[in-house]
Amino acid sequence: MDMMQENNQVRLCGTMAGAPHYSHSAGGQEFYAMPLEVRRLSGSSDVLNILLRREQLSQTEAAEHERLLVQGELRSYNNRRGEGARLVLTVLAREIALTDGADENAVMLLGTLCKEPKLRVTPLGRDICDLLLAVNRRGGRSDYLPCICWGSCARAAADWSVGTRLRLEGRFQSRPYRKLCEDGLQQRVAYEVSAAAVRLAESAQAVV
Repeated sequence: MDMMQENNQVRLCGTMAGAPHYSHSAGGQEFYAMPLEVRRLSGSSDVLNILLRREQLSQTEAAEHERLLVQGELRSYNNRRGEGARLVLTVLAREIALTDGADENAVMLLGTLCKEPKLRVTPLGRDICDLLLAVNRRGGRSDYLPCICWGSCARAAADWSVGTRLRLEGRFQSRPYRKLCEDGLQQRVAYEVSAAAVRLAESAQAVV
């Protein structure tokens, strides 16, 4: 594994929640998208976007409702269609395989804080802090990944400045919400990384 992939690692185990469909072509390769449903310990589920090459589909012979293990990296792109979330997150699959393993959702990131942290309080009175992490990838580009952290970690993160290097461990999650638009309330889905632990890149001590 090269250094860029070490900066951005995702491991998911879940159930295909829909049939793969053609997404786009790039670099002479065809890419397909599909939703993967990953259950949490609470019993709720995240439905996450997976992007994979045509050859990966052919080699795995995966069908809808199959159980899959996906290892790859998080990618972000700006949605310019005007519908749904403006920043869309997907998992670019490096490896996929059929599995009968338990549901799993693990993310490890090394990146740079590129926006001032925003500390807020949930309706239930819990501290939460929004972070935007820039994670480098090949070709001199970066992925901009929205992350959240909670409690004491959120309060510590509120004091970090733009440019701070962070290591983050957590899960990739989908979060439904409603937005008031000209046509009324619309149901939308936000994608983000919920941090279980965050630490300064030069520090060995995690903030949990």
